Amino acid sequence: MDRLVTDLAVLVLAGFVGYTVISKVPNTLHTPLMSGTNAIHGIVVLGGLLLMSQSNGILEKVLLVIAVAFGTINVIGGFLVTDRMLGMFKAKDPPKAADVDAKDES
Repeated sequence: MDRLVTDLAVLVLAGFVGYTVISKVPNTLHTPLMSGTNAIHGIVVLGGLLLMSQSNGILEKVLLVIAVAFGTINVIGGFLVTDRMLGMFKAKDPPKAADVDAKDES
């Protein structure tokens, strides 16, 4: 019982600290921060997969499957958002000569 209370206290405090830290991040740093957290979540997914082999009860297995699924969704979504944000900084293709001539005639 004492370990359960300690684990719950750590979970609540980690959630509070995480929310406080992330809420202070400016929008311009969001994409680089997301790229870094993708790497961390990859480690979390790997850890969840390793713990599945050691889990005994059905509740542990279900919670680990849910954790791995959410971690995987977060990693994939993070990479998609990062790729989209980086695509905004790519150079635009110069207009073709036919398009420029059509604008000049009108």
